[in-house]
Amino acid sequence: MEILRFATAGSVDDGKSTLIGRLLYDSKAIFEDQLESIDRTSRQRGEELNLALLTDGLRAEREQGITIDVAYRYFATPKRKFVIADTPGHVQYTRNMVTGASTADLALVLVDARKGIVEQSRRHAFLASLLRVPHLVVCVNKMDLVGYDEEVFEAIKHEFRAFATKLDVTDLAFVPISALHGDNVVHRSANMPWYEGSSLLHHLEEVHIASDRNLIDVRFPVQYVIRPRDDAHHDYRGYAGQVAGGVLKAGDEVVVLPSGFTTRIAAVETMDGPVAEAFSPMSVTVRLEDDLDVSRGDMICRPNNQPRVTQDVDAMVCWLHDSHLQPRGKYALKHTTREVRALVQDLHYRLDVNTLHRDESATSLGLNEIGRITLRTTQPLFVDEYRRNRTTGAFILVDEATHATVAAGMIL
Repeated sequence: MEILRFATAGSVDDGKSTLIGRLLYDSKAIFEDQLESIDRTSRQRGEELNLALLTDGLRAEREQGITIDVAYRYFATPKRKFVIADTPGHVQYTRNMVTGASTADLALVLVDARKGIVEQSRRHAFLASLLRVPHLVVCVNKMDLVGYDEEVFEAIKHEFRAFATKLDVTDLAFVPISALHGDNVVHRSANMPWYEGSSLLHHLEEVHIASDRNLIDVRFPVQYVIRPRDDAHHDYRGYAGQVAGGVLKAGDEVVVLPSGFTTRIAAVETMDGPVAEAFSPMSVTVRLEDDLDVSRGDMICRPNNQPRVTQDVDAMVCWLHDSHLQPRGKYALKHTTREVRALVQDLHYRLDVNTLHRDESATSLGLNEIGRITLRTTQPLFVDEYRRNRTTGAFILVDEATHATVAAGMIL
């Protein structure tokens, strides 16, 4: 079954956790003991069944009624499996939003029907477009509190479409919902006969994500060299890793970077045996016809379709740490399976995610801030633009002294 990964985003108290709870509850995806637990907690607090408690697991989250950490939930319908990342709405948790949305196929941006488009709605929509999330769904929540008024929904829809013209959004959909009462979440609502679209779950089941994968550019970062010790397989040499793009088949001509040697694929294998072809995001072992010097961090690709080999990286970064980014700062850089050292050569500007204004006078980046930088690495990287390949176009920066992950980057 196909897996859809989606992240929820939106302003504080827009009902993200309640929406996920409603999705799980109405699609019969929670266990009886979980339901009993949240029912008991709700009654202790003098509330009706509070479905937000399904995802807000931290004590601080339950006490404050907000989401702090990224909560992951899994459920399935007969059509699809789902991985949900419930991301926080607060500005100080932008890094958590970036983490949750970085692997998402779809982003759900919740808007409170009473408040309309607010600063955080714009911020999260911008972050989703920056992270190249292919599909965006705007859920106008709490429609019950505005009398299920069509004009309120249409006004929010018009305003958001106008803002979205500044972003790089390829697929945009709008759904009016009430997460508290379940209107248009799993089932179509009788309270909004003017809405002619599908329910949210139906949209999630039907949205087409297969073509979002890059099946053109063959990219296979080598993670591990497999050399069995036993006598029966002493000639075996396989290269294990996760396909980052394109399609790999036995007989294909390939080149290994950085050596530049060419050969052909002898076989593509999984735990269950050989396969006819492999594509993203399959984890496979590739065997080559010739004995080449291939090790972790090398990349297998096509001779006439190679990534850019460079030591100069121009990128947007989201700063994830309390310590500040400083020009001339030195960090460890992890890109696919390759790890190198990097020097920050220049900070071009800091981006205001609310106004999209570029501050070119900025001298550093702080926690949750986003900016454009240039890096110089000690060894070549094999990169694509992030907009073309979200795996070979992404990296993280690590503080060498503390081993803390300080930034997530997207190569321009």
